[in-house]
Amino acid sequence: MARKVAVVAGGHAKFGKRLDATMRELSAEAYKPIYDAGITQDKIDATVLSYAASQFTGQGAGSALIADYLGLHDKPHLRVESACTTGTASLRAAWGMVAAGLYDVMLVLGVEQMNRVSSSTATEYMSQAGDMRWEYPYGISFPAFYALMASRYMAEYNLPHEVLSMISVKSHHYGAQNPKAHLPRTVTLEEAHNSVPICRPLNLYDCSLISDGAAAVVIAAEDRVKEFTDEPMWIKGIGAGASSMKIQDRESLTSIPGAKRAARAAYKMAGVEPKDIDMCECHDCFTIAELIAYEDLGFAEPGKGRELIENKEVYHDGKIPVNCDGGLKSKGHPLGATGVSMTYEIMKQMRGESEEPSRQIDDVQIGLAHNVGQSGQFVNVFIFERGW
Repeated sequence: MARKVAVVAGGHAKFGKRLDATMRELSAEAYKPIYDAGITQDKIDATVLSYAASQFTGQGAGSALIADYLGLHDKPHLRVESACTTGTASLRAAWGMVAAGLYDVMLVLGVEQMNRVSSSTATEYMSQAGDMRWEYPYGISFPAFYALMASRYMAEYNLPHEVLSMISVKSHHYGAQNPKAHLPRTVTLEEAHNSVPICRPLNLYDCSLISDGAAAVVIAAEDRVKEFTDEPMWIKGIGAGASSMKIQDRESLTSIPGAKRAARAAYKMAGVEPKDIDMCECHDCFTIAELIAYEDLGFAEPGKGRELIENKEVYHDGKIPVNCDGGLKSKGHPLGATGVSMTYEIMKQMRGESEEPSRQIDDVQIGLAHNVGQSGQFVNVFIFERGW
């Protein structure tokens, strides 16, 4: 029988254009709060060190590099790669090893340094995750994939672009209160709606950031948890899903089928329903992705997700707070770190430790992390529960 597993500690580097630090230094910045809390290298049995794309730095075998720099060179370690879901895929792999009894305490650390190359080169590298025969050669980048989804959704549900801009305004409202955020500034609805087009109908403020950063969490088996914390965050449900590689093969562009499957599996494993979720960290690589996530996760019926943002139900004091750390849009999106950062934020919210009271969600008992890779080819959904 699988052992219960909890997140017992975490750390987070500042996201941004971090030309002041290398990939190994960003990793150390994320690990330092964990070390300072007393979880030193001798207490960690093994590590999963994740980054999505070695092209950005040219560094191969990054897990060995990072383990060595953190003083964990004598611990078993591995790298996990799963596009933008690399962080939660790493957590899923570590959870399986601890639940199975292979290890008792594991460090999961996600990192990416994307700004050592130009924005155009970074976009090129990410575009190579599309189908190299039928998509990439025709200039389809990830803004284009999500622009296709946005165009279809707007046409099918008569959605004005202003609704997407409302999501951006919300993200920046909270990112401005998060000292770890890449772009911690507020924007007005007018600014968000009228910013420069990137790939119509998506504009600058509909798109997430090319970021550097790292985040880390430590997980432990149930009989070891009390050694590290009185405030564990239990991993209650895990769901994974996938969608067809080419989005032209999908029945609909107004939903991500893999996300719906992952959510159903996570809810079933955790024994909860969408109405039980107190907060959500969702994968808002583009504003349309957040809107679709409201519906794929069961928080709204198809075509009705707009009501959640229009009525501010996704703000910190609403019915289902979403991305009250700024999300990928304002906090940033260093690919390998994103899913771990989501986990860290839910832990901080459960402990009442948000840096600003104006973004602290009241009494979080159950939190959900929704992490999407590419345009839905990889999806992980985690459900966490607070306390004993």
